[in-house]
Amino acid sequence: MKKVYINSIASISAQKTFDQAEFLTDLIDHEAIVIPVVNPNYKAFIPPAAARRMAKGIKMSIVASKMAVQEAGLEQVDAIITGTGMGCLRDSEKFLSNLIDNDEQYLTPTSFIQSTHNTVGGQVALELKCKGYNFTYVHSSNSFESALLDAKLQLASGEEDDILVGGIDEIGDHTFKLQELVGHVKREAVKTSELLKSKTSGAVFGEGANFFVLSNKKQASSYAELIAVKMFNTLPKISVPETATAFLANNGFSAEDIDLVVLGYNGDVDYDSCYDVLSHELFNDTQQAYYKHLSGEFNTASSFGFWLASKVLKLQSLPEVVKLNDIKSSGFKTVLLYNQYRGENHSFTLLKTC
Repeated sequence: MKKVYINSIASISAQKTFDQAEFLTDLIDHEAIVIPVVNPNYKAFIPPAAARRMAKGIKMSIVASKMAVQEAGLEQVDAIITGTGMGCLRDSEKFLSNLIDNDEQYLTPTSFIQSTHNTVGGQVALELKCKGYNFTYVHSSNSFESALLDAKLQLASGEEDDILVGGIDEIGDHTFKLQELVGHVKREAVKTSELLKSKTSGAVFGEGANFFVLSNKKQASSYAELIAVKMFNTLPKISVPETATAFLANNGFSAEDIDLVVLGYNGDVDYDSCYDVLSHELFNDTQQAYYKHLSGEFNTASSFGFWLASKVLKLQSLPEVVKLNDIKSSGFKTVLLYNQYRGENHSFTLLKTC
């Protein structure tokens, strides 16, 4: 089986991560219950006339995917695999609103066509002129990891050489209100820098698009090696440390081998305890980081954590703003990522320097 490398990364998020030269230095300390992305210059990547007709999720994805492909030094990729929890949510809401407002008559199909979950993958393929394998995973908060695992299996077996993998989700007004009604969103605005101090139920929501070129060919500029990905739909909190230990052991590592643990804390007092059992027990003596105070919570927010870990391994530097404890590693060789959402869809991802 061939090794799998992360050859390029690109992120459109609630921070200015589209600037590849910076690494979380010019920060925005949002104070809200929902944080939108910081928009890049879309005109530099998409003709203005075309951009006006595109949903936000599509625009974010096209920019991020083009940035990733350019950084990898490629003109084309063999496959495109995307993960999204809600797809092009705004167009879905627009179509349903028009359906109601027009009494189910005289509807234009545009919003419906652009509302499907695989629209992003299709639009990115059209922009890149990629006619290869194109698949979209819609597995709630495991959507990105599902895409990642698919890409890893294909690259390791030699079926493809270069695959573009992305995690995308956007905010929709109506759906966000429903999330508020069921208590998934914090009731009061919270400063992102003080998210873990809030001690209240619900999360601060966000959106974003994070794309990566994975390859079985190592480059001088490669960020990291993807060792393994493992997902669990259900996992009792008490079993998280044992499961993490088994995951590491299956890949030839132990907890002592991990230089950095990246955890998906989102400030929800009801479910952050799933991370506490790793933070305070198994990895109590390991340097730790978190990221959802910067990106917000959404179904593919873990792709932002993947971006963060990749950047740390290449630059051998961890920004102060993501540090969860005061322990310092002498260097970053192996990173473990763990994410879950509301006690479900747990995932473990293991990266190391290449």
